[in-house]
Amino acid sequence: MTTDSYIHLATRPDAGAPLVFAFHGTGGDERQFFDLAQNLVPGAGVISPRGDVSEMGAARFFRRTGEGVYDMDDLAARVAKMAGFVAAHKARNPGAPVYGFGYSNGANILAAAAMARPDLFDRIGLLHPLIPWYPAPVPGLAGRKVLITAGRRDPICPWPQSRALIDWFGAQNTEVTTVIHEGGHELLRQEIDALADLFAPGRQRPVSAKETAA
Repeated sequence: MTTDSYIHLATRPDAGAPLVFAFHGTGGDERQFFDLAQNLVPGAGVISPRGDVSEMGAARFFRRTGEGVYDMDDLAARVAKMAGFVAAHKARNPGAPVYGFGYSNGANILAAAAMARPDLFDRIGLLHPLIPWYPAPVPGLAGRKVLITAGRRDPICPWPQSRALIDWFGAQNTEVTTVIHEGGHELLRQEIDALADLFAPGRQRPVSAKETAA
């Protein structure tokens, strides 16, 4: 794969700064979180791809056959393509830490890519992800910093599946931070603040779900 596998926006990082990959939700595009990523990590190189699957005109990163029902063969192919895209940008910026965050469908492709290629991302922000299967263990994720946010009344990402994903990442010995609020699929300020904390230089201690509950 190459750095041009997707339509995307990109900036080069300052010396010593990380690369930040931003993945939009269904119906978004490469502009949805590009400015946010630049504000979260000043000086970072930001790479924001557009999903190359159309669902009735809405851009996505992989196909589904219904709400919460994924085309798993297509997902596997799209994950391989995305992993190659990330790896190509990583190779172009040797030594730069690599961070990623995504919302909804963007969180799902990021999570699946990190499971398939745990070497790609150093810090991972998953905003309202939905992983409707129980992944096999991925020992290579140990030590990664992971943020997962969720709404207990989210009609798209049911809370029991969010809870299962949080537990799964914990079982991989990642440093898991969570923000759980009582709302639905909307993003709250507390989630963005937690994402900024995840990407802050020198972050050391994982924060508990209780400490960050919105």
